[in-house]
Amino acid sequence: MIIRKLALAVLMGSIGCNVQAADEFVVEDIQIKGLQRVALGAALTHLPISVGDELTEFRISQSIKSLYASGHFHEISVFRDGNAIIYRVKERETISDITFEGNDDIKDEQLQESLDSSGIRVGETLDRSVLTNIEAGLEDFYHSVGKYNAKVTTKITHLPRNRINLVFDFEEGDAAAIEQINIVGNELFSDAQLLEKIELTYDSPWWNFMAQDRYQKQTLQGDMETIESYYLDRGYLRFNVDSTQVSMSPNKEGVYITLNVTEGEQYTVSEVEFVGDMAGYEDTIKRITPLKPEELYSGAEVTYSEELISNFLGRFGYAYPEVKTIPEINDEDKTVKLVVSVDPGKRVYVNRINFAGNDVTSETVLRREMRQMEGSWLSNSWVEASKMRIQRLPYFETVEFETTPVPGEEDLVDVDFTVKEQPSGSFTAGIGYGSYSGLSLNAGIQQNNFLGTGNRVGFQINTNRFARNANISYTDPYFTIDGVSLGGNIFYSEFDAGSANLVNYNQTSYGTGLNFGFPINEYVRLNFGAGYKYSDISNLQSYEQIKDFYSIFQDPNDPDARVSFDTFDLNGTISRVTLNRGTFPTAGSSMSLSGKVTTPNSDIQYFKAKFDSKFYFPLSRDHSWSFLTRLEAGYGNGYGDIDGNDYLLPFWENFRAGGSDTMRGFENNTVGPRAIFRTANTIPGLPGENEVLGPDSDSIIVDNRRSVGGNAVLIGGAELIFPTPFLDESYANSVRTSVFVDVGNVWDTEFNPNDYQELDPVYFDMIDDYSDPFRFRASTGISIQWLSPMGPMIFNFAKRLKTQDGDDHQFFSFNIGKTF
Repeated sequence: MIIRKLALAVLMGSIGCNVQAADEFVVEDIQIKGLQRVALGAALTHLPISVGDELTEFRISQSIKSLYASGHFHEISVFRDGNAIIYRVKERETISDITFEGNDDIKDEQLQESLDSSGIRVGETLDRSVLTNIEAGLEDFYHSVGKYNAKVTTKITHLPRNRINLVFDFEEGDAAAIEQINIVGNELFSDAQLLEKIELTYDSPWWNFMAQDRYQKQTLQGDMETIESYYLDRGYLRFNVDSTQVSMSPNKEGVYITLNVTEGEQYTVSEVEFVGDMAGYEDTIKRITPLKPEELYSGAEVTYSEELISNFLGRFGYAYPEVKTIPEINDEDKTVKLVVSVDPGKRVYVNRINFAGNDVTSETVLRREMRQMEGSWLSNSWVEASKMRIQRLPYFETVEFETTPVPGEEDLVDVDFTVKEQPSGSFTAGIGYGSYSGLSLNAGIQQNNFLGTGNRVGFQINTNRFARNANISYTDPYFTIDGVSLGGNIFYSEFDAGSANLVNYNQTSYGTGLNFGFPINEYVRLNFGAGYKYSDISNLQSYEQIKDFYSIFQDPNDPDARVSFDTFDLNGTISRVTLNRGTFPTAGSSMSLSGKVTTPNSDIQYFKAKFDSKFYFPLSRDHSWSFLTRLEAGYGNGYGDIDGNDYLLPFWENFRAGGSDTMRGFENNTVGPRAIFRTANTIPGLPGENEVLGPDSDSIIVDNRRSVGGNAVLIGGAELIFPTPFLDESYANSVRTSVFVDVGNVWDTEFNPNDYQELDPVYFDMIDDYSDPFRFRASTGISIQWLSPMGPMIFNFAKRLKTQDGDDHQFFSFNIGKTF
């Protein structure tokens, strides 16, 4: 504006020299000279005069203002030539390009948005007066984050055809370090106590690189509110931050902050009174409100009570209640009466539920998860439950919703859900490597959201150093409208146990299964199934723990012959899931109890039961910090008998532990009982004679590298989940970092060390009590999980805390394609 006024004054002066103010005349011609980009006709439309008009000094002044107001010109002069009036103009330059240099704290996109709002963009004319305001505004921003030496300058490069390039040059400098924070007026709490509560700090040790020791105006405002809340939550109702002084050192590299406070006295709640309309829930509201007389006043309790009442009313359709707590302070006896005013407003009903972002997923899949119905009153608990159910689906990354009032209707709203889909399946064909499985070849298709229907379809073939598997599966989670699921699978596998840290044997198996699921309520579900499995065992390395089981089925005339089994099983699972997300949950729990039993017509009769649980406890409001506890417990055994011998749990059904899925820091399948081999103890005979048995008929060999598993398992763990350092927040839903502790054991309840008492003490002492559940292991470490474009990846770094003889250490493990 200053430039415009100065230009106008200069121009009016020139007009005074060229146009006689006292001589009024009739215009016979109008000329505009200096036009380049603006057409003559367009310029004339901005003039309030035309040929034939009588000109005065006032009308000339108005014509100049009008031309300036068009925004096309930055310099205008007026001359008279006889009865013709001549305007000489200089057009504003057109912006050809805008670039930014030296800006690290502000992204180019943010700067361009700011310029767009001021009308400075490529293709537009340049108003130079705006540039000055922008430069000043950017410098103010840098000052607010403590960079008082920051400078912003604009460089203008002139180009042909009245065009220019703009270059914004930033000298950001370093943020001023906080040299000292002083709090004046505090007697009840020391400086150290108060400074512990705030973000800004000073004089931090060099290793605390996360310390906020650089001044930021917004952070200081938040810290003052934190201190005020600290006092209010302890009854100091009259607390006040009287003033704040922020002073800089002469070189503008240091900041001194002083807060002047008045603490006041503690106040006690004398009475809690409820007024207003409570929609018929007065008794319930009074019971659930935590505010009580004779207790110290707490600002946090007041806020929590208001939110609690609002949320409670929101469950019954009162979407916009107004709950205010009015304090009536008595300074004489230092008490406060709290008057809780409740206005529920009108009950609101849902007009429509809309969905956006589901480009692949059918809207039917989303609607069947809805607990909020159209036409019913709006309930925040039903809407949140609907959001939670969608969020648990593995093919959505984020789910958000908002309520939008219907125009012209006071009691109707639309609920708009916005989802962000994530890959719900994968096609794999290639080579992979895992520290446990070694080199692996794989090919398969797995789709958790087949054709957007929410159905799961999979066809997989995998091979690695110890196993080859093929599996075809299908599950319809909504086989009926009531949420009854139906699924089935067909599988084939070959397993080389010796290459998987187990006792040597080869197993070939194939089979099929069918399962149904039934919802009990919002969180609990029952699943039942039946299956058939054929198993063929060969190349078995006989050891002590299986001799009673295997002797029942082996051919005494050919102990090396294959042994095969046909089993039919019935299985069931009851599960309860309250997790807030299907992938990377941060709150809620997951518990399941499952069991399997083979039918009496099977070649082997046995049962297995297993309990799994995970509990997530959020430690921060945004759930970026969370604590996880998990527990796995299982037991299995045989039932009935054959030819007078009791059935036992088949050794290939034993529980196993170790590796990234169970106990990190230990090689896969190495946690648990070891194989015991009994061999004859012989001595050489006389020349020409055979060897004869020695005084001890048997000797014992314990293979510490070969695990055999056990029929009982108990594994627990705890993890602290925290934001991944140095990683942008936009990756929070695809990368997870945690520190963990794993503890557990696998044991054999059928093992009895007293069965070997007849052995020589040297051999007897070699045998551990594998029936002891307290021979546990423990480890700790850090885990990183990444939902990469190639599939889920897990990186574990672990250190063992407690081990047993023969345990193999696994400091680092890496897996790709695992489900977690």
